[in-house]
Amino acid sequence: MTSASPFATGLGLSALRGAALGEIDAVAALQRRTDRKYLIPLHQARVLVRLLADSHHVLDLAGRRTTRYLSTYFDTERLSAWHAHVQGRRRRWKVRTRLYAEDGLCRVEVKTKDGRGATVKHALHAPAGAYGGLDTRVAAFVDDVLQRCGVPVTAQDLTPAAEVRYVRAALADLDHGTRVTLDGALSCHRGDRSADLDPGHVLVETKGGVRPAPADRLLLRLGARPVSLSKYVVGQSLLIPGLPDNDVRRLARAYFTTRTPAEPLSERTPTA
Repeated sequence: MTSASPFATGLGLSALRGAALGEIDAVAALQRRTDRKYLIPLHQARVLVRLLADSHHVLDLAGRRTTRYLSTYFDTERLSAWHAHVQGRRRRWKVRTRLYAEDGLCRVEVKTKDGRGATVKHALHAPAGAYGGLDTRVAAFVDDVLQRCGVPVTAQDLTPAAEVRYVRAALADLDHGTRVTLDGALSCHRGDRSADLDPGHVLVETKGGVRPAPADRLLLRLGARPVSLSKYVVGQSLLIPGLPDNDVRRLARAYFTTRTPAEPLSERTPTA
């Protein structure tokens, strides 16, 4: 078994039963789902994990129970995706490439909303070298999804807009097909500017059906309340001067700090 990351130790993940990726995807892949998000203190997240231990398994990859994620988000010159989310438009969308750092795996993801407000994720596996760009094959996939979803944007309109990095633990209720993710060490990067989530907080997401899952009810018992928070939207709100002030920015300022590091972004690596 590999040594536990500081985030895994802080959450007490060793108390949960492990499950392989195939087991979780078989019952809780959730490409179409309702997401609820919560920002809670780390000590409260540890309590949540303990309360979920009887019903949830944790994704275990050869003894590793957390994964470092790097996600590059793409947007138009006028930040059409950002504005669509902030304004709550019906046809909201995101395009990103995601790298699973320890495993060297890459996925291209296009996220849209269906007519009932549920998140629909469309994914394409790609070589690790495809991360951060939209090559011909990836562009064709993005164009196909956006066209089918009625989004008047093509891959040719998109350029890398921001990178988001974090460490994730993924939990799943294999009996009910719902999932819970816990993200820490979260940071957003654009050019030479960065915004970091307070290290004493964890972003929790529940992913399931229209009705709240058992994890949502536990979170309510712990005093947590859902928040409307997109990692990409938060990052852009904090890192681009002049964007309209809104509730997203006020929420972000309560939990995030911005910085301008001395070293180039390409030379930095995320830490657990």
